[in-house]
Amino acid sequence: MVRLTRIYTRVGDRGRTALGDGTMVDKHDRRVAAYGSVDEANAAIGLARLALKRDRKTDALLMRIQNDLFDLGADLCTPEAGRRGKGALRVTEAQVAWLERAIDQVNAGLRPLDSFVLPGGTPASSHLHLARTVTRRAERAIAALTAREKVNPAALKYVNRLSDLLFVLARHCNARGKRDVLWVPGANR
Repeated sequence: MVRLTRIYTRVGDRGRTALGDGTMVDKHDRRVAAYGSVDEANAAIGLARLALKRDRKTDALLMRIQNDLFDLGADLCTPEAGRRGKGALRVTEAQVAWLERAIDQVNAGLRPLDSFVLPGGTPASSHLHLARTVTRRAERAIAALTAREKVNPAALKYVNRLSDLLFVLARHCNARGKRDVLWVPGANR
C-alpha cells in the first residue's frame, strides 16, 4: 500500500517529476502525459458515477474500473526497462478480458444502432460520453508513448476496451438506447 504523510514535495516546482522507478523527467514527458490522461479519465468516471441514480450495478462496475485505472497509472509511470520495471504492477490481459465480457453483457440489452450516437440524453449518459472522450485522449497519449518506448501491450488494449464499455454504458443509461440522441447526417444544410 501507499502511505502519504506529506502531500507536497516541491520537486515539481522546476517542471520535473519522478517516475515510479525514481527516474526524474520533465512534466511534459510523454509518459507523464499518458498517465496524467488516465488520471483525467478516472476523474471523469468519478463524475459520471455521481450522475447515476440508483443503478448500483453500473456504479460498482465503474468503481472497479476506477481502481483498475490506478493500476494502469502505476503501470505507465514505471518504465518496463527502468530500475523497478521487473515485478512492477502491470495491467493484465485478464483485466482486458473482463472489460470485453462487460461490454458484451451491457450491449446485449441495448437496441441496435441505426446511426451514430450524439453525446447526450440523460445526465448519466452525458457524463459517460465525456468520460469516453477523455479515455480516448488517454488512449492517444499511450499510443504516442508506445511509438517511442516499450509499454505493456495490455495498457493500450485496456483503454481501448474501456472507451467501448463507456459507450455502451452511456447507451444503457439512455433507457437502454431508447433515449439516445442520434446523428442525422446533413440535417442542417
